[in-house]
Amino acid sequence: MLQLNRPIAFIDLETTGVSLSTDRIVEIAIIKVLPDNSRQVKRKLINPQIPIPKVTTDIHGITNEMVKDAPTFKQAGNEIKQYLENCDLGGYNSNRFDIPMLMEEFLRAGMDVDLSNRRMIDVQHIFYTMEPRTLTAAYKFYCQKELVNAHSAEADVDATIDVFLSQVDRYKNLGNSVDSILGSIGEEKIVDYARRFCFDDKGVEVFNFGKFKGRAVSEVLKSEPQYYDWMMKGDFPLHTKQKLTEILNRTLLKIN
Repeated sequence: MLQLNRPIAFIDLETTGVSLSTDRIVEIAIIKVLPDNSRQVKRKLINPQIPIPKVTTDIHGITNEMVKDAPTFKQAGNEIKQYLENCDLGGYNSNRFDIPMLMEEFLRAGMDVDLSNRRMIDVQHIFYTMEPRTLTAAYKFYCQKELVNAHSAEADVDATIDVFLSQVDRYKNLGNSVDSILGSIGEEKIVDYARRFCFDDKGVEVFNFGKFKGRAVSEVLKSEPQYYDWMMKGDFPLHTKQKLTEILNRTLLKIN
């Protein structure tokens, strides 16, 4: 039984996307674990006041129609703030996403919420700490053997193949071909290997960092041509610069 001096409020958010600056909450669920280990639940749909992209709805199932009559975060914020009073906070990947996103919403609503005296328990962090996601750990888990000569390049790649074959054998739904495996786990479509750019839900290259994050690269290059020079002179990988130049050349062709 947990020994608690005050409740832990475990939080999970569904949002319009993953950008802390541009995306918004569409649903918040909070389950408080009280000192006697009983639980209290609060769940609210939130009107994000921006459209929910179809690609996001496909993940969490929340549509624009479902939230059109829901309160905005500014309207619901005080209720949420009071529910979290005198609680430590918890969640899964909550330290890196849910809590930062929630705090952004409080700030946008003009609400002062001080978390400086709250303890934050991220269950994903516990998972990764207790079950290390290293090749040595994977080799032991899937192959039931200790990895000898770890960090020797040949030993590591040999062990990686053994782990891969054990995964294919263990998870029958993966199938046994490259197509079936990637069809099962998903295949990331990348722009540049450093992920400075990514594709939006329409297949358009957008910035994945900095002040233009989420904006189409071609549009920024048209409106802020000096940004191209800044990136080309900056400390960015060569492949990123190559892709940036390709997008610029494609943009110039359309203009001309």
